[in-house]
Amino acid sequence: MLLSRLFIRPEGNTRRIELRIATVCVALMLASFTAAPYAGAQPAAPPEYDLLLKGGHVIDAKNNIDALMDVAIRDGKIAKVARIIPAHRAIKTVNVTGMYVVPGLVDIHVHVYAGTGEKNSYAGDLSVYPDGFTFRSGVTTVVDAGSSGWRSFPDFKSRVIDISKTRVLAMLNIVGAGMRPNGIEQNTADMDGQKTGEMALKYPGVIVGIKSAHFTGPEWKPYEQAEIAGKMANIPVMIDFGARRIERPIYKLFEDYLRPGDIYTHALSGERGEQDNITGGVGRGLREARAKGIYFDVGHGQASFAWSVVIPLLMDGFPPDSISTDLHVDSMNAGMKDMLNIGDKFLAIGWPLKDVVAAMTWHPAHEVKQDQLGNLSEGAIADVAVISMEHGHFGFGDSYNSRVESDKKMVCELTIKDGKFVYDLNAMSGNPWNQAPTLADKQANRWTTLKTQGFGESHWKPRPGQPLQHDWRPYTLPADRLQTMQPGTANSVDPQWMSPEERAKSAEIDKKNAAKAAARTKALAASAHATGKP
Repeated sequence: MLLSRLFIRPEGNTRRIELRIATVCVALMLASFTAAPYAGAQPAAPPEYDLLLKGGHVIDAKNNIDALMDVAIRDGKIAKVARIIPAHRAIKTVNVTGMYVVPGLVDIHVHVYAGTGEKNSYAGDLSVYPDGFTFRSGVTTVVDAGSSGWRSFPDFKSRVIDISKTRVLAMLNIVGAGMRPNGIEQNTADMDGQKTGEMALKYPGVIVGIKSAHFTGPEWKPYEQAEIAGKMANIPVMIDFGARRIERPIYKLFEDYLRPGDIYTHALSGERGEQDNITGGVGRGLREARAKGIYFDVGHGQASFAWSVVIPLLMDGFPPDSISTDLHVDSMNAGMKDMLNIGDKFLAIGWPLKDVVAAMTWHPAHEVKQDQLGNLSEGAIADVAVISMEHGHFGFGDSYNSRVESDKKMVCELTIKDGKFVYDLNAMSGNPWNQAPTLADKQANRWTTLKTQGFGESHWKPRPGQPLQHDWRPYTLPADRLQTMQPGTANSVDPQWMSPEERAKSAEIDKKNAAKAAARTKALAASAHATGKP
């Protein structure tokens, strides 16, 4: 509102009108009222959480949760799991409706001591670097199962553990030199429980077990020495029972050597007495071992998963306690693909999803005494996998390329480690490419390790005379130059927000568009063929 006064001043024989405007902004008066908030008013509170996963189906075996829940994360830890957490309470919210939210998967049998250059060695060229195989399947923690021994562990730690984004833990091989070729891992003289235990005690929480593997001799020394080390460091022993020998039957291993809490891996291979040769059911001593407190791990690998063993043992009431891959160069492209692929196999033969998830999360974490992992308890490390269920016609092979078919398989959509995204299959955490960054992007270091759209000037330095570019600027193309679908078609809508009806309609539109594209391609090919004729 403006208040004005008109001044008329005589000057000589003329009258000049001078309009002098004295402006009074009533808005200033109003501001005097609004500058101080009314009694009891509070300023808007900053977001309470860094990241919120909203609308997903949470499966958490430790806390017996199998329901629709929101999951909030703060400072790398699980802050809250509840039916409804308002989106405004988090810096970044991602809608995961229609998907499963589970703890980050824990794979307790891998071989990742790569980089030494030693041929045909699990302390070398048979191992793989973990980061290329973990996050894309929802795995956030792996346990190297005996690739290194007490002599070689420091090299393994500096070469792989210390530089990996994946959380890498280790079981020490009872052979001091580790899992190496040319008879090295058969050397009973290098099996020293005392020195192995001493090394394990130097790295608590990193060395989480002792491993004996691939032994072909008749002696019990590997298992005796492994138990010495395990008792010293108060960590479990994992056994790959090697060659089947009449002198050391499997039931004697369980009765006389293994302690409660120890782990028997390759439990579904059927190669060492795990399956009764006559009935096809559970082999001698396995039920008693489970009652004793010994865990049974899959350890799929290249040759340790046979449908002819798996199905009869499950029918006989003997499922595994934990699912693991036995990831290495020879297994990763054979019957074993990754953790979710193994989980899919158990879904295909009727094991409930909640049990499959438990065997990939809480159970293995607990087996290696890492109870801060594998669950979504408040205060737990915020490792999370978001999984969608794809429906179709799929086949799942065992180690011998025998197939079981299924109508569904799991797909990892998002992986979070220590509270931040490390993998995003469909850019669910991202923004549409032609929209400006959001306020959440300004605090992206709170909720993601992935690159995001920047703000202000670019981080790169231009050459002399080159104009400074901005990290993001609006960008459009004339409609007649667009080669993608026009706005209004199904693909312009983010599928995660669709209702079932909208999703069905979207699929129908996609089908029609694909048919049109195929027809155009066929017409162009026919035209080119006709033009090319003499």
